[in-house]
Amino acid sequence: MVKDNKNIYEFSGRVRYSEIDHRGTMTLPALINYFQDCSTFHSESIGLGMERLKLKKKAWVLSYWQIIIDRYPKLYEKITTGTFATEFKGLFGNRNFYMKDEEGGRIACANSIWVFMDLEKGRPCRPAEEDIAPYGVNEPLDMPYEDRKISVPEVFEDREPFPVRKYHIDTNEHVNNCQYVQMALEMLSGDISVRQVRVDYKKSAVLGDIIYPGVAQDQGRIVTELRDENKRPYAVIEMK
Repeated sequence: MVKDNKNIYEFSGRVRYSEIDHRGTMTLPALINYFQDCSTFHSESIGLGMERLKLKKKAWVLSYWQIIIDRYPKLYEKITTGTFATEFKGLFGNRNFYMKDEEGGRIACANSIWVFMDLEKGRPCRPAEEDIAPYGVNEPLDMPYEDRKISVPEVFEDREPFPVRKYHIDTNEHVNNCQYVQMALEMLSGDISVRQVRVDYKKSAVLGDIIYPGVAQDQGRIVTELRDENKRPYAVIEMK
């Protein structure tokens, strides 16, 4: 799958009971959390982890990702999750992810775009060479890449608003990336197996904010907007 393992971080494990659904296979949020954890472990392993960035009042914030799921792994199945950077340009960094089985077969893969943030000023900033050089870069995965922009349907069906809860919040005091996907999944009716998800993160929701969901079905996809009271989106989630 990956020709050159230089600059790649991997970790292995088994699918836990706490990570599966009624089918006995890993849930989409659990799979996303493996990818998130893998990028965090990667940064920690090269000395660019949370504490280092916290001292500098900086953070890499996820702006977009596209996740393709070939299949959902089963309980107790041995899996390996990996990640590597593919490009750093201006304020942004691109990162690929993959999950593979014990035989090396692909389970899932992802492309992601991150923006480097100055937390003190509350706006993006250009990372210094010391913030990116230790990652290195690798050739991108062989996967079908979709456009960065998610096309949004004109008409949405409004759903019941709900507040941001404490369990939604991460170390940046914002709603965790995966929680937006979990919220969108709660809007789905029926037993749907998602094979691709794309998320465009617009702005961060915080504890006490009220989320106003809107859902639309359009040409074989389900698009969910999680919005504020003025209908400005926190995140747009497309599932196929």
